[in-house]
Amino acid sequence: MAQPEALSLAGRRVAFTTPQTTGGDGGEGYGGRLGALLRQRGAHPLPVPTIAIRAHEPDRLRPYLLPGALDPFAALAFTSRSGIAAFSRALPSSSSSAQLPLSDAASALPFTVAALGSDADLLDGAFLARLCRDAGRVAVLVPDVPTPAGLVEALGRGSGRRVLCPVPDVDGLREPPVVPDFLARLNAAGWTAMRAPAYTTCWAGPGCAERLVAPDAAAPDAIVFTSSAEVEGLLKGLDAAGWSWPRLRARWPDMVVAAHGPVTAEGVRRLGIEVDVVSSRFSSFHGVLDALAATFCSQQFKISSRFSAGSH
Repeated sequence: MAQPEALSLAGRRVAFTTPQTTGGDGGEGYGGRLGALLRQRGAHPLPVPTIAIRAHEPDRLRPYLLPGALDPFAALAFTSRSGIAAFSRALPSSSSSAQLPLSDAASALPFTVAALGSDADLLDGAFLARLCRDAGRVAVLVPDVPTPAGLVEALGRGSGRRVLCPVPDVDGLREPPVVPDFLARLNAAGWTAMRAPAYTTCWAGPGCAERLVAPDAAAPDAIVFTSSAEVEGLLKGLDAAGWSWPRLRARWPDMVVAAHGPVTAEGVRRLGIEVDVVSSRFSSFHGVLDALAATFCSQQFKISSRFSAGSH
């Protein structure tokens, strides 16, 4: 049976600034997944990646993955799919390794692995088996509200326990407040949060906005932002091309600006860009695409109503 959202964006040209890679072995990257969903809905995807995910050498995470190295921790908290992918790449290649990062001693305490929304799909049996042989020791936590703040709330009081947070380094961009705020919230909740360098988020370079500013560029119906870092990357790319956001808006005045969730929307607005559409469901990209489809439907209804009124 056809999905309810099938062809809900038919014919729409949708630009998106999402990075195309995950920075490790984690299946399809964010940009690839968003582009595939747009095509499923009949849209014409326009990838304009303004940031890139660069993998670290696995040695950067290896100190946390030595035999028993995670035993002093009570939890492992991921805020991105790229973080899970990088951590997976650094884990022992199989559960048959002599010793794993989490011991399976009978006296060992329970251990929580937490992730947001559909990112938790990567926390499968194969991933968990390379953490600990005792499947009963490890629990996967996916918060009802798929935000870093929601993750902190779902973890509860830390009572001095330690949590390891594989998060990105940032190169060539200002670090968005998302990760620092997340770590601060954990500490305020009584956790001892330790930051682990999982990968690098960097600017995609001076030509990243070319598909929007080229003289023969077709007008996008919408642009989707999935993180505030993407917006900073776009603004840098526009500046490098001799453009600005006001000039781009003047060129494409009907372009709808959509943000994937309220955290992203807040970051976009902080950088001086007005947001037209914010998804209320943001555990996956379906939420922002549903919100975008609803906006276009509303616009079309208003146009049809005006036309009908004028014809009488």
